[in-house]
Amino acid sequence: MKLITESIDIKELETMADSFFGNFVKAVVDIQQEIMVIDAELHADQEKWLIENGSEQKNLWGINLHPTLPIDELVEFDSMINIRPWANNRSRGVSDPLIQEKIKTIVNRLVKR
Repeated sequence: MKLITESIDIKELETMADSFFGNFVKAVVDIQQEIMVIDAELHADQEKWLIENGSEQKNLWGINLHPTLPIDELVEFDSMINIRPWANNRSRGVSDPLIQEKIKTIVNRLVKR
């Protein structure tokens, strides 16, 4: 796992993708602190690490990053940690368009092309 607080080059994401899943990298974004953890087998492991290091679960969202796709397809909202009936998010995606935009903004700041 790797904590991203400043930026990461898209080429590094491509290398990570090749070594783990082939075409994507799992990530969990903290929308409050505007950071993310990448490169783990499970979003749950990333979520746990962030919580143990001061993040609140309500601010954490699981995504997949597809570094070889166009910028508008880089982020895929798909993770079991996103299922939150208490927050009216009943799917593995991210239902709230405002949260989606916040995540995209953070990712676009942290991933350099």
